[in-house]
Formats: sequence, C-alpha cells, structure tokens
Amino acid sequence: MGITKSASFSNEQNETALLFKALGHPARIAIIEYLLQAKSCICGDIVDQLPLAQATISQHLKELKNAGIIKGSIEGNSICYCLDLTTFDKLSALINDMTDQIRTTNSTCC
Repeated sequence: MGITKSASFSNEQNETALLFKALGHPARIAIIEYLLQAKSCICGDIVDQLPLAQATISQHLKELKNAGIIKGSIEGNSICYCLDLTTFDKLSALINDMTDQIRTTNSTCC
C-alpha cells in the first residue's frame, strides 16, 4: 500500500496491517513456531531448521523484527532472537475484541 493510501487510515489500522502482513508468510510462521519451541532466545540455529538460504531467513527475521513480533539482541558475532510478548498480547486482544463483536452482532448476513 502506498504512503498516500496508508495516510487515509488510522495509525492503529496501519500497525495492525503491518503485523498481519508480517504473519502472512509460511516461513515467518515457521520461525515463530521454532522460537516458541525453543522457549528462550536462540542464536543462528534458525538457519539449520528451515529449508531456506541464510540470506532469505535474515530477510524474514528483519520483517518480523520491523513489525515488532520478535526482538533481537547482539551477542558477539550473532544475534539472539525471541518473541515479543507485548506484541502477542496486542494481537490477542485485537482478535478477542473482533470475536466478541462478531458474537454480539445480531446480523442475519450469510
């Protein structure tokens, strides 16, 4: 979406779209699932777990980090990644709010 079009929407709508866009690729979901299984920050082993080149994985990690889904800290020559609980709390609240609105709507649609 171009900058001029994004400006037509609220900051919250743009931030939410960024989160969902970052979650919209199976490699990124695989990275999140791996981080969930690791239960701690991990360094570099993601490349060993996915059938993708290191540069491709780095690009997916960059997208996840830009969206605030993961955090990274530099430890020596490597970067340690972990999930950002604050972002997942925000996503959970958003989905729960939408679900509650659907349940309370007295719509006869479909």
